[in-house]
Amino acid sequence: MTNQVGQFTIETRSLNVWYGTFRALKDISMEVRTNQVTAIIGPSGCGKSTLLRCMNRMTELVPGARVGGEVLFRGQNIYDARVDANEVRFRIGMVFQKPNPFPKSIFDNVAFGPRINGLDGDLNEIVEWSLRRAALWDEVEDRLHKSAFALSGGQQQRLCIARALAVKPEVILMDEPCSALDPIATLAIEDLIRDLTREYTIVIVTHNMQQAARVSDQTAFLTVGEDRAGFLVEQGPTKALFSNPKDERTEAYITGRFG
Repeated sequence: MTNQVGQFTIETRSLNVWYGTFRALKDISMEVRTNQVTAIIGPSGCGKSTLLRCMNRMTELVPGARVGGEVLFRGQNIYDARVDANEVRFRIGMVFQKPNPFPKSIFDNVAFGPRINGLDGDLNEIVEWSLRRAALWDEVEDRLHKSAFALSGGQQQRLCIARALAVKPEVILMDEPCSALDPIATLAIEDLIRDLTREYTIVIVTHNMQQAARVSDQTAFLTVGEDRAGFLVEQGPTKALFSNPKDERTEAYITGRFG
């Protein structure tokens, strides 16, 4: 894949997704700005997670799924037949809704990606670097070879973020990363997200309006049409979208009058 530097790291153009005969997303065109947090919000069933997974070709792993339109990563369509899906997922990492550490030690969780991808460098340095980036090193440095399952839920989620960082991605996709966490762990993850934008571009799906307002620079609001397909209502700077939305459907959603 080519490396083009620009204002937008990811752009979708007329993106459509079908699961069998069901159309899940309809004509989504949006941008993800470089080194910013873009939040995707909207009611349940509007395709937020599907849209997120389209950004690193995970949607196509679902049997019967079909993607139309374009997803541009640094100017190149990742759905072009010449593009290697594994390279896309290598450069655009994913953190899931529930912490999902491997049944391995803390060290081996973080080292897993570099090992299977044959990355050069000292694994000890890579693991420490990744855990420091995920604000976890000070809490685990004396138990790296203990089971990852011994960590708290919030620590496990930060471990999963460290695991994603270990392969040096350019983008991190997060699918409701705090929904299974308590308020203290949630704030720790939110602080980490803001800190990571110095080096990474982040897209986060969240159902929490306060969280979107706290952590994101840009927000995209999706809703569902009469055909049950999700579509983009509007996107813009988070402060502007929350204080002065252009579309009455956005205002109704963020004020809790529907959705």
